[in-house]
Amino acid sequence: MTPDQDRFKQLPKRVRLEDTITTAETDPVPDPDGDRDPDRDFLIRYGLGGV
Repeated sequence: MTPDQDRFKQLPKRVRLEDTITTAETDPVPDPDGDRDPDRDFLIRYGLGGV
């Protein structure tokens, strides 16, 4: 057999679960509404516009 075929005869060594989990610091997720109340904005724009 060629060296390439010999390479696939055995499975690689198992990876421990501890080695698969990342422990990186992350930033907090920004507020998607930008500190605004979308329901209030909707009412102001469409609810009270006809009065």
